[in-house]
Amino acid sequence: MGQGEPDRRVAVVTGAARGLGAATARLLAHRGLRLALVGRELESLRHVAAGLPTEAICIEADVTDKAALRGAADSIQARLGDASVVVANAGIAAAGPFALSEPALFDRVIDVNLLGSANTARAFLPHLERTRGYYLQIASTAAFGSAPYMSAYCASKAGVESFAQALRAEVQPAGVSVGIAYLHWTGTDMIGGLDEHPVLHALRTHQPAPARRVHSADRVADWLVRGISNRAGSIYAPPWLRLAQPLRPLFPAIVARIARRSLASLPAAELHSTTGVLGAGGRADWQAHHPAPPPPPVRPPQC
Repeated sequence: MGQGEPDRRVAVVTGAARGLGAATARLLAHRGLRLALVGRELESLRHVAAGLPTEAICIEADVTDKAALRGAADSIQARLGDASVVVANAGIAAAGPFALSEPALFDRVIDVNLLGSANTARAFLPHLERTRGYYLQIASTAAFGSAPYMSAYCASKAGVESFAQALRAEVQPAGVSVGIAYLHWTGTDMIGGLDEHPVLHALRTHQPAPARRVHSADRVADWLVRGISNRAGSIYAPPWLRLAQPLRPLFPAIVARIARRSLASLPAAELHSTTGVLGAGGRADWQAHHPAPPPPPVRPPQC
């Protein structure tokens, strides 16, 4: 997959309407791949597609909607052919104390990030088996050690890592490769206003200097596309994160200690005021979701 070389292969990117998904789509297109952009915001997808140098189609689909994803996979096959690369990038995040978080929002983060990734893999595995292709699961250093006030996001990213590891062993005999991308602080709208968000700001500023740096979506996309070109099993963004893998058994205790130190000085009112979904993409998804009102308590059978 060389820069500027003709390439008739098809790449599917979920969450492609903005941020890292859009940046990854642009770089894949500049390497000659044709793109299928999947996301919740059709007009934003069209805007991204208009700037691509290769053929691209846009499909509005919610990754938690299994039927819509199956329909998307069928449409892509009919219009472009089987996908050779699938980037499971769609994701949202929410912050706030677990006890005060809206249960439906917690569930939505898990649904989009974890179940949405599984739905994506299920819909496109027939493509990838026919093309002996590559599936890239976007994970996070949140899988290394869970940060307080980010429980749903951390749980979902630990889950997608485990899911992708299990999937890798299952599909390898069919010639399908599975990669996992571990992202750190990435400059997308998910962490927009980072320094104004008390929890994120406190967690970041108490990390070692190299770990505090926020990398642009374009820079991270470059690392991802290099890994896609090599069918890498693991992609680290930034690359020095690879050195942290042997230390992973220590990370939960380290992250917990940093969190205690960084959040101890914040008043409870400030911590609680930042509860909710993060970023424009997350807000768009949450506003379109329309969760059902919580059911009243039910008295279960007792003895």
